[in-house]
Amino acid sequence: MSDIERQHTAATGPIRILLYSDDINVREKVRMAVGPTIGDRAVEWTETATHEGTIMQADNTDFDLMVLDGEAAKSGGMGIARQLKHELYVCPPVLLLVGRIGDAWLATWSEADAAVAHPLDPFQVREAVAAFFAPQAAAE
Repeated sequence: MSDIERQHTAATGPIRILLYSDDINVREKVRMAVGPTIGDRAVEWTETATHEGTIMQADNTDFDLMVLDGEAAKSGGMGIARQLKHELYVCPPVLLLVGRIGDAWLATWSEADAAVAHPLDPFQVREAVAAFFAPQAAAE
Protein backbone atom coordinates (compact mmCIF):
# COMPACT_ATOMS: atom_id res chain seq x y z
CA MET A 1 0.00 0.00 0.00
CA SER A 2 1.42 3.39 -0.99
CA ASP A 3 1.70 6.35 1.40
CA ILE A 4 -1.17 8.10 -0.40
CA GLU A 5 -3.42 5.03 -0.07
CA ARG A 6 -2.50 4.72 3.62
CA GLN A 7 -3.33 8.41 4.26
CA HIS A 8 -6.67 8.06 2.44
CA THR A 9 -7.57 4.94 4.43
CA ALA A 10 -6.58 6.67 7.68
CA ALA A 11 -8.78 9.64 6.81
CA THR A 12 -11.82 7.57 5.86
CA GLY A 13 -11.57 4.43 7.99
CA PRO A 14 -12.82 4.08 11.53
CA ILE A 15 -11.30 6.22 14.26
CA ARG A 16 -9.53 3.99 16.78
CA ILE A 17 -9.53 5.36 20.33
CA LEU A 18 -7.87 3.83 23.39
CA LEU A 19 -9.85 4.76 26.51
CA TYR A 20 -8.19 4.22 29.90
CA SER A 21 -9.91 4.55 33.25
CA ASP A 22 -10.22 2.21 36.19
CA ASP A 23 -13.79 3.51 36.61
CA ILE A 24 -16.30 1.90 34.25
CA ASN A 25 -18.64 4.88 34.76
CA VAL A 26 -16.00 7.32 33.46
CA ARG A 27 -15.42 5.13 30.41
CA GLU A 28 -19.16 4.99 29.75
CA LYS A 29 -19.52 8.79 30.10
CA VAL A 30 -16.73 9.35 27.57
CA ARG A 31 -18.16 6.84 25.08
CA MET A 32 -21.67 8.29 25.42
CA ALA A 33 -20.38 11.86 25.03
CA VAL A 34 -18.40 11.09 21.89
CA GLY A 35 -21.07 8.92 20.31
CA PRO A 36 -20.72 6.28 17.60
CA THR A 37 -19.29 8.60 14.93
CA ILE A 38 -17.14 11.69 14.49
CA GLY A 39 -18.02 13.44 11.29
CA ASP A 40 -18.74 10.60 8.91
CA ARG A 41 -16.26 8.17 10.50
CA ALA A 42 -17.21 5.39 12.90
CA VAL A 43 -15.47 5.26 16.28
CA GLU A 44 -13.89 2.00 17.47
CA TRP A 45 -13.16 1.89 21.19
CA THR A 46 -10.56 -0.18 23.02
CA GLU A 47 -11.08 0.12 26.76
CA THR A 48 -8.50 -0.59 29.43
CA ALA A 49 -8.70 -0.43 33.21
CA THR A 50 -5.09 -1.07 34.24
CA HIS A 51 -1.68 0.43 33.59
CA GLU A 52 -0.39 -2.85 32.18
CA GLY A 53 -3.36 -3.29 29.85
CA THR A 54 -3.00 0.26 28.58
CA ILE A 55 0.70 -0.10 27.84
CA MET A 56 0.13 -3.46 26.14
CA GLN A 57 -2.61 -2.05 23.89
CA ALA A 58 -0.58 1.07 23.07
CA ASP A 59 2.44 -1.08 22.17
CA ASN A 60 0.50 -3.49 19.95
CA THR A 61 -2.20 -1.40 18.26
CA ASP A 62 -2.19 1.75 16.15
CA PHE A 63 -4.59 4.24 17.73
CA ASP A 64 -5.70 7.59 16.37
CA LEU A 65 -6.23 9.01 19.88
CA MET A 66 -5.76 7.97 23.49
CA VAL A 67 -8.11 9.25 26.19
CA LEU A 68 -6.51 8.73 29.61
CA ASP A 69 -8.12 9.35 33.00
CA GLY A 70 -5.74 11.36 35.14
CA GLU A 71 -7.83 10.52 38.19
CA ALA A 72 -7.57 6.73 37.84
CA ALA A 73 -6.45 4.96 41.01
CA LYS A 74 -3.07 3.23 41.29
CA SER A 75 -1.83 4.44 37.87
CA GLY A 76 -3.11 7.82 36.80
CA GLY A 77 -3.42 8.78 33.17
CA MET A 78 -0.92 11.62 33.59
CA GLY A 79 1.96 9.28 34.33
CA ILE A 80 0.86 6.86 31.63
CA ALA A 81 0.65 9.70 29.10
CA ARG A 82 4.18 10.84 29.91
CA GLN A 83 5.47 7.27 29.75
CA LEU A 84 3.86 6.62 26.36
CA LYS A 85 5.06 9.94 24.93
CA HIS A 86 8.61 8.92 25.84
CA GLU A 87 8.44 5.23 24.93
CA LEU A 88 6.43 5.05 21.71
CA TYR A 89 8.27 5.96 18.55
CA VAL A 90 5.06 7.39 17.09
CA CYS A 91 2.69 8.27 19.92
CA PRO A 92 -0.88 9.20 19.01
CA PRO A 93 -2.35 12.36 20.50
CA VAL A 94 -3.48 12.17 24.12
CA LEU A 95 -6.60 13.71 25.64
CA LEU A 96 -6.22 13.74 29.41
CA LEU A 97 -9.16 13.77 31.83
CA VAL A 98 -8.00 15.90 34.78
CA GLY A 99 -9.52 16.31 38.24
CA ARG A 100 -10.25 20.02 37.89
CA ILE A 101 -9.50 22.97 35.63
CA GLY A 102 -6.59 23.97 37.88
CA ASP A 103 -4.87 20.67 37.05
CA ALA A 104 -4.39 21.65 33.41
CA TRP A 105 -0.70 22.39 34.12
CA LEU A 106 -0.27 18.71 34.98
CA ALA A 107 -1.53 17.85 31.51
CA THR A 108 1.32 19.98 30.18
CA TRP A 109 3.83 18.08 32.35
CA SER A 110 2.43 14.77 31.08
CA GLU A 111 2.83 16.01 27.48
CA ALA A 112 -0.88 15.50 26.77
CA ASP A 113 -2.18 17.27 23.67
CA ALA A 114 -5.41 18.44 25.33
CA ALA A 115 -7.29 18.14 28.61
CA VAL A 116 -10.88 18.10 29.85
CA ALA A 117 -11.74 18.49 33.54
CA HIS A 118 -13.99 16.40 35.76
CA PRO A 119 -16.91 16.51 36.21
CA LEU A 120 -17.07 15.57 32.55
CA ASP A 121 -19.29 17.82 30.47
CA PRO A 122 -20.41 15.67 27.50
CA PHE A 123 -20.29 18.64 25.13
CA GLN A 124 -16.72 19.51 26.12
CA VAL A 125 -15.62 15.88 25.84
CA ARG A 126 -17.13 15.49 22.37
CA GLU A 127 -15.70 18.82 21.21
CA ALA A 128 -12.22 17.94 22.53
CA VAL A 129 -12.22 14.54 20.80
CA ALA A 130 -13.68 15.88 17.54
CA ALA A 131 -11.03 18.64 17.43
CA PHE A 132 -8.36 16.00 16.78
CA PHE A 133 -10.18 14.92 13.60
CA ALA A 134 -11.35 18.28 12.25
CA PRO A 135 -10.36 18.96 8.63
CA GLN A 136 -8.18 21.93 9.57
CA ALA A 137 -6.23 19.74 12.04
CA ALA A 138 -5.41 17.33 9.21
CA ALA A 139 -4.18 20.17 6.98
CA GLU A 140 -1.62 21.43 9.50
